[in-house]
Amino acid sequence: MPCIQSNTSIEINDGFPQSGNTTRFSRFRYNLRVARLFPPVMTSAEKRTVRSFVRRTGRMTRSQRRALDALWPTYGLEFSTEPLDFTAVFGRDSRRVLEIGFGNGDSLVEQAARHRELDFIGVEVHWPGIGHCLIQAERAALDNLRVISHDAIDVLQQQIGEATLDRVNLYFPDPWPKKRHHKRRILQPGFLGLLASRLAPGGSLHIATDWAPYAEHIDGILDSSPAFELAERRAHGGDQPLDRPTTKFERRGLGKGHQIVDWRLVRI
Repeated sequence: MPCIQSNTSIEINDGFPQSGNTTRFSRFRYNLRVARLFPPVMTSAEKRTVRSFVRRTGRMTRSQRRALDALWPTYGLEFSTEPLDFTAVFGRDSRRVLEIGFGNGDSLVEQAARHRELDFIGVEVHWPGIGHCLIQAERAALDNLRVISHDAIDVLQQQIGEATLDRVNLYFPDPWPKKRHHKRRILQPGFLGLLASRLAPGGSLHIATDWAPYAEHIDGILDSSPAFELAERRAHGGDQPLDRPTTKFERRGLGKGHQIVDWRLVRI
């Protein structure tokens, strides 16, 4: 069998109108297929066996595909091992908010539109959700929002400098309810320490979940953290979100009768 590098690009026609040569998303789809068939050899330093997410492809609408092609150059940031220069990215020096796992981006766009004095960076791996977010960002004429499609832990470790963030939002992360999957939960002591190192002193961490066992897990992790002080913990029925919009996953949990828990922590 011939050896094919995982970053090989070949022009393909996915049935949608394309401009120029090959659309960015078409290349992404092909590269993903090749990577699955011919996974690159990774060094031990590059390997991380436990991930807090599963990369879902999902159904991509025509408008989402077009948005990824047309709007990614405006709103997208490629993953890099070099720390971001936020002043260069946004053209100003402002307070910065990082949202991890923004889903379809509705709540992220709403926050960015409501607080144009702040700069927002969203991290998400679900391409249909990213496409939807880009559409909404353009409609809102946002210039204070950028998105990255990569593992959030890699982004925090390599692309976000120390003490460069003023706020981090982590809304309704995957609770991984099965006991054998608890190690995949993103909120672990090491991750909390990583967030603390990227937040400036006095910065805030906002967390929300609708899964009661995960709330207990989060309480335990937060209680043992020396880097954060609990400013507020709020349990409610969806009518009192703590300094944030209501999200799609929140509405889904409320439909199942779940209670919502919000936390706001301050970096010491």
